[in-house]
Parts: sequence; C-alpha cells; structure tokens
Amino acid sequence: MEAELAKGLAAHGWEDQRWTLARIKTVIGRCFHMACTIQGVRKLLARNGWSWQVPARRAMERDDEAVAGWGKEVWPCAEGWRRPVEPGSSSRTKPDSP
Repeated sequence: MEAELAKGLAAHGWEDQRWTLARIKTVIGRCFHMACTIQGVRKLLARNGWSWQVPARRAMERDDEAVAGWGKEVWPCAEGWRRPVEPGSSSRTKPDSP
C-alpha cells in the first residue's frame, strides 16, 4: 500500500495533491480488490504510522504573500466577532445553578 501511495495522486488519476481517506479507500479497492470502510482506512493508516497532520513540505502552489496578507487583513476582522466572556450557568436546563 505504501508503494502505491508513494506513486502520488496523479498516478491514480487525481489532479490535485490532496490525499483523503475516500481516495485512499478507492486506491485500496482498485489495487488490492478489497472493500473497506473509511474508518477502516483511518485505522489501517494509524497502525502503519501514517498521520493526518501537517505535511513535511509546503505545497508548491503556496503563496506566502497572500498568507501574510490574510493574517494582517482578514484575521483581525474574524477575531473581533468573538462573544465577550461573561459569567454564566453550567447548566442549560437550570440557568440559576452555579
């Protein structure tokens, strides 16, 4: 399976560089003629040391200037929409309880 995944997405018919559990499930079905669930694929990958975490390299399409601009212009606007912290109840059904 690792050899098939190492070939990359283009070798399996996808144009972008984003592996998903559904795509891995499709590759397993095509190459090994096995049917499995999405959760089964996730568990199989976890057992073999694969992670859904951040990739080791940055994408070639990444635009660092656009990322920096988003952080300066868009994020402060999104950050301002937070609800102010106020004391509240720990119970939704009994609002007066502490």
